[in-house]
Parts: sequence; C-alpha cells; structure tokens
Amino acid sequence: MRFADIDGAPKRCTLIKLYTNQGLVGYGEVRDASSRTYAAMLKSRILGENPCNVEKIFNRIKQFGGDSRQAGGVCGIEVALWDLAGKAWGVPVWQLLGGKYRDKIRIYCDTDSEGGGRDMGKALKERVAQGYTFLKMDLGIELLMDVPGALSAPLGFLEKMREYKKTVFTTPHGSIDPRAMRGEAYDLFNTAHPFTGIHITEKGLDYLEQYMADCRAEVGYEIPLAIDHLGHIPLEDCIKLGRRLEKYNLSWMEDPVPWQYTDQYVRLANATTTPIGTGEDIYLKEGFMPLLKSGALAVVHPDILTAGGILETKKIGDLAEEYHTAMAIHMAESPIACMGAVHVAAATRNFTALEVHSVDVPWWDSLVNGLPKPLVKNGYIDVPTSPGLGIESLNENLIKEKLHEDFPEAWGDTSQWDKEWSNDRRWS
Repeated sequence: MRFADIDGAPKRCTLIKLYTNQGLVGYGEVRDASSRTYAAMLKSRILGENPCNVEKIFNRIKQFGGDSRQAGGVCGIEVALWDLAGKAWGVPVWQLLGGKYRDKIRIYCDTDSEGGGRDMGKALKERVAQGYTFLKMDLGIELLMDVPGALSAPLGFLEKMREYKKTVFTTPHGSIDPRAMRGEAYDLFNTAHPFTGIHITEKGLDYLEQYMADCRAEVGYEIPLAIDHLGHIPLEDCIKLGRRLEKYNLSWMEDPVPWQYTDQYVRLANATTTPIGTGEDIYLKEGFMPLLKSGALAVVHPDILTAGGILETKKIGDLAEEYHTAMAIHMAESPIACMGAVHVAAATRNFTALEVHSVDVPWWDSLVNGLPKPLVKNGYIDVPTSPGLGIESLNENLIKEKLHEDFPEAWGDTSQWDKEWSNDRRWS
C-alpha cells in the first residue's frame, strides 16, 4: 500500500496504490482532506488476502469506517480492490456488479458565480452550452451574509462566521484547511442546524426567491436544476424556503438539515412540494434505511468514498429503488473516485446524474492515463470497457507537481503498518 496526497482535484485528496504479488496495481482514493492514516492502519488486515474477495475484505474492515469523511480509508481500499478484481478477471467493474444499464453517464457540475441571480443564470446557461443536461447551484445564507437585514442570529455570531471563513477556507477551491479548524472556529462550523440560532428573515427569503427567479429567467425551466448549501438554518426556515421555491421546478434541495434527523426530513417533505435529497455524509446502507423507510427523500445522494465504496453504493441504489427513490451520486474527488462512481452509475437502474466538481480544473483528467480526454464530453462520461476501473496508470509527473505541502513525498514506504494490531472482535 502506497499513498500520494495532492491538492486541488478539486480538493486535497489522498490517492492509494494497492500492489499484488502478481504485478497488478489497484487504484483507490481517500475522500477530500481525510488522513491517509485511515487507510494505512488497515494494511495489516488485508495483507495476504486475495483481493478478488472484495466483500469478505470489506466486511473485515468496515468497522473502522464512520460517517462523513471518517470512512475514507475503508472506502478507498474497497475501490482499489474492485480495480484489482476487474484487472485480475479481465473485465470492467460494472460487469462484476451485474452488468450495465447505460453506456454513458449523465454528469452535472456544481456551478459557482459572483454577483446576483442573473450572473448565476448566465453561468448555468454556459454549462448548457457545454453540453450539460443537468445543473446544480448553491442557494443559501452565504448569499445573504452581506445583505443588511437578511439574517438574524445571536449578536456577533455572523461576524465571527465571516471572520473565520477568511482563515478556515484557505486551501485551493475553497476547501477547509483542518489546521485552521481549532477552538471556536471548530465550534462555529460544527454546530448543527437547529442550534446555531441563525434565521432567514422575510427580506432574506425575498432575496433568495428573486435570485432563483433570475436564474430561471436566464436558463429556462426545461432543464433540471438542484440546489445545495442552504446553510445551518433550522427546519422551520427550510420549510419557508422550500415553499418559496416550489414554483421554480427544482430537482432537489440538498442537505437542508443533518441527515440523522429523520423526523425533520419527514416534517419538511410533508410541508413543501420541493423535492428533498441527502446522503453524501452517510456511511453504509444501514445509515440510509431510516430516511428511505420514512418516505421523505426524493433523491439519495451517496458518495462512494463515504458510503462504503463501490458495492455498498450499488446496494444503496438498489435499496433506494425498493422505496421508489432516485439515486444521484456525489463526487468531488480525483478521476479515480470518479471512475468508481461511473461503474456504480452504469450498473444501477434508478441512477439519475453524477456530480463532477472539477470541470473547471484543466489538469484534472490528466491525473490518470488510459481514459479519454476530455473525460467529460458533452455532459457525459463514456462507460469504459477496459478491465477494472479503466485506468491504465497514473500521471506520476503531474502527481508530484501537485503534492500537498504537508506530505511532499509520493508512494513512500508503509511497512510500519504491516503488523498494526487491535482487537477486531465485534461481538462476544
């Protein structure tokens, strides 16, 4: 097992190589800004195992994962194992998952824009001109920070949020620098929605509704459009906003409240016809079960590097279908994770669209060799037919150029993890 930590793809991410005694190399990845240690500590659990026994190995190591970014090591290893299994059998991963439903995977890309709703609408319209058939944008309290009277919060709270954003969000593409996440900054950005005391005023709701109206005026109503990053606001404000946005024909409103609050998702779904989606921080299919059973979700939105890897995400999609729920896939990582998601999307019937966060990063798809360039063409990625993930090798020169300053070495020795031990018993 070897690692390389890189910046800006679009966020800091840790690439994994798994080597075999037959000369095959499998590629995986730890989700953005998570420690390589989450994967390295598992090395002793997989040494000597047949990598084609993916589910057996996954069931051994999945106890070391957790919600959000804490599952990164487990998921990254699982992806690399599927890459190895496909290469060993000479077939693409989607074939091992039961075959494919589609030859092309629909892509949507989060779109950023400075200015007002018309500016965002024009940016979205440019995505359409590039061939994208599905869109997503941010719509939340970030837009209201500098609008007087748009937000209410305990005095001084919003000022502190603005101050800390300048220091915490300091890495490329706006990702969080964990070194700056200490003390009060950590508390501010890790306070759950009902407990912040932040509320959107009627003026703020008017602003967001007009922003959305201006976006739709530019891009039209025919194309699907989802929204994200509402902010840490309570359920009641989400209900107000959801009702305001019903007329704009949204595909979903993403992560309005913490995913663990199933009862609040039910209340929200019962209060508005704006569709609701969540899932990028949920680990394992068991984590999705309460929300799916509740009927509150229109869309599940797992990330393969959080959910448990390739097979677990496929199982989540199949489970969602049983509850008549569509699946989109979150992806804000390198082409390794992207291709893992492509294989899941190809093999899952109720799949709708895959997120790609790096369409504006010109070197992103050059991190790997063996795939078409550009990887995303006219809003789609072709499903590969070559073995494994479809990646032949990595672009070592580019990876070395993009190495993170905290880990300036690529593919260093990891033998210190060969005999790492803990009591792995999960029951007595």
